[in-house]
Amino acid sequence: MSPLVGAVGLSAAGSLGGLLAASLLLLLPAATRSRLVPPLVSYAVGALLGVALVAMLPEAIAMAPAPRVFGTLLGGILLFFVLEKLVLWRHCHTHDCEVHDGAVLPVVVGDGFHNFVDGAVIAAAAMTSLPLGITTAVAVTAHEIPQEVGDFAILLHAGYSRSKALMLNVLSALASIVGALAAYFAFDRVPALLPYFLSLSAASFLYVAMADLIPGLHRGRTDASSLRQILLIGAGVATMLLV
Repeated sequence: MSPLVGAVGLSAAGSLGGLLAASLLLLLPAATRSRLVPPLVSYAVGALLGVALVAMLPEAIAMAPAPRVFGTLLGGILLFFVLEKLVLWRHCHTHDCEVHDGAVLPVVVGDGFHNFVDGAVIAAAAMTSLPLGITTAVAVTAHEIPQEVGDFAILLHAGYSRSKALMLNVLSALASIVGALAAYFAFDRVPALLPYFLSLSAASFLYVAMADLIPGLHRGRTDASSLRQILLIGAGVATMLLV
């Protein structure tokens, strides 16, 4: 398999795989979907933390000095904080989203931007090693499922039909292929940038997991669901170790 095919193929699989799974969840009753989303979010937290800390950062450190890698990581976290303020990086898993407030344009633009970045991230990981590319694609898929469910919910709540909502989500998901192509040709020409982009990618995964997803898991009281969250987060991390 050529590096270009691997980078683009895994990027498409990561984004479109999550969209396909989310589309299948739409066939379920709304009450069932609402019960399934929190466990999916818990698993996604573990997957994102696992791939960032046990896969991406070690690869980046192996290719560049650790102080530069961690400096890029810090800068990336601050960058994603700014992007979230611009409503390009906020993640909602229901139609009741205080940031998007039911507005369709921020959802579509933000999701397209996010998929572009995800495609570039998976491509960079695949160019580093095929196993890292596969692991990263699995982590992206795990996160995309609850994210796409939320996007569908916002679009449906805004009055869009299921077919039109699906079309808009497919179009935004295709941005991952554009991101993958941009990353492939950029790092093919300037390979020295690859470890720093891996560090930036790890920053995006850490920020999403810890700033957006984990706070949502803390809502409500501590009960049996808390143990389930811990187990699912552990399962997500374990998956990244085993893939």
